[in-house]
Amino acid sequence: MLAVNGIIIDVRSKHEFYSGNISKSINIPLHELPSNLSYLNDKKQPIIICCASGIRSVIASKILLVKGYTNVVNGGAWSTLEKKLNN
Repeated sequence: MLAVNGIIIDVRSKHEFYSGNISKSINIPLHELPSNLSYLNDKKQPIIICCASGIRSVIASKILLVKGYTNVVNGGAWSTLEKKLNN
């Protein structure tokens, strides 16, 4: 997904994000996601959502799908996703 202009959105709090994150990921805390959808112009762009454990990323994925985004994947915990990306 990343190879075809995909992005990773980390929905943890800013404090959590700055304590460790995936390189080039974008931090949009879950509570700010609905008001920051204009940042995500292409509803077909591949989007991988991650958080601390996978719970907030499930909620964020559902928000995006309801808003018409068609290529959304729940990446789960950011640390697990980072390991997968580095393999």
